[in-house]
Amino acid sequence: MFENLSSRLSGVVKTLSGNSRLTESNIKDALREIRIAMLEADVALPVVKQFIEEVREEALGEKVIGSLTPGQALIDVVNQKLTKLMGEFNDQLALNAVPPAVILMAGLQGAGKTTTVGKLAKRLKEVEKKKVLVVSSDVYRPAAIEQLKTLAKSLAIECFPSTPDQKPKQIALDALDYARKHYFDVLIVDTAGRLTVDEFMMNEIKELHQAVNPVETLFVVDAMLGQDAVNTAKAFNETLPLTGVILTKMDGDSRGGAALSIRHVTGKPIKFIGVSEKVNGLEPFYPDRMASRILGMGDILSLIDEVKGNVDEAEAKKLMEKVKKGKGFNLNDFKMQFEQMNNMGGMTKILDKLPGQLAEKAPSVINDKFIKKNIAIIDSMTEKERQKPEILKASRKRRIALGSGTTVQEVNQLLKQYEQVSTMMKKFSGGGMMKMMKGLKGLMPGM
Repeated sequence: MFENLSSRLSGVVKTLSGNSRLTESNIKDALREIRIAMLEADVALPVVKQFIEEVREEALGEKVIGSLTPGQALIDVVNQKLTKLMGEFNDQLALNAVPPAVILMAGLQGAGKTTTVGKLAKRLKEVEKKKVLVVSSDVYRPAAIEQLKTLAKSLAIECFPSTPDQKPKQIALDALDYARKHYFDVLIVDTAGRLTVDEFMMNEIKELHQAVNPVETLFVVDAMLGQDAVNTAKAFNETLPLTGVILTKMDGDSRGGAALSIRHVTGKPIKFIGVSEKVNGLEPFYPDRMASRILGMGDILSLIDEVKGNVDEAEAKKLMEKVKKGKGFNLNDFKMQFEQMNNMGGMTKILDKLPGQLAEKAPSVINDKFIKKNIAIIDSMTEKERQKPEILKASRKRRIALGSGTTVQEVNQLLKQYEQVSTMMKKFSGGGMMKMMKGLKGLMPGM
């Protein structure tokens, strides 16, 4: 996400850091590089022009010119302007309405609209504690209705039945009536998409909007479309009173121009971003946090939210009890830590939220493949071996390596890491926080 833009902006900061102070000349050079970086990221030209002008005006002010920390001074200005460009704050869903609050989902075919309906329903159910009903009014795409039905079932969310021979408007009205009678808090209506914007689709979704009177009309768009995503959002916004945008496939987009342009061009906030294919891969969009990530400063707050949402509290308490006692930590607990990393989207997603310097210090071997391999090694052990790793001698290690498709050396590496973590836990139980931090460095070579 934003890989190229972030890399270019980091380069600008490093160049400025080599200067003793900021001057009009080196600010001009830096702004030229930022302009090129934004255009390469497929940010809309009018957006780039206004952004550069605002940064220039602020950067040439008294607070920045003459600063003894040139890189920090300019990056602070860029950070503020990036945040402003993307909307300044997280715009939450307006669900404080007479139930059921209707959410109408619009967008082109292939943007991931139906999957996003499932992700949003899951989030509303688990995080907002809402009773959610979903319905598909897409009677054109083969298996669209069945796709949402299957997805909803896997998430334990009720899906209102519909068939391809029905009219979309009638499907939505029937679902709304059912939602009212059965006391649902939220009804999410999935609409039909097309490969391109056409008059028939626009008229149909306009009719749907008038029929169900949604509190939220969200436009779902593929971030990888870049500038085309912004143009499509603009076309929909001229037809429908959109209340917000959901950008999907942000994990696969290295440019990110859509995220930087869409608020400015449409005037509508980005409410969520899709960050993975997994059902929990939908995050609220925080402009300030995203600006920090773009500038290589990380997004620790979102990482904390991820941990809260994916860590089993009961299991976490059990682990803390073991830490306090300084004993009982075994390979089952070690495996659980790896599984929680997977639930959070893997190491790639975790490192994406860490500040640039910390992410760079993480060893290259610590990746998603490394996590899966270690889980496979532990899965190849007997319960007794997981509880008492000290009994693992040469013959047992050979059997485990064979069963997990790894080598004895990789099994030994896992056991060594486990011993280091176990030792660190014991130090932590004794109140030796400084000792524990030193031990943590040993687990991450290069730190």
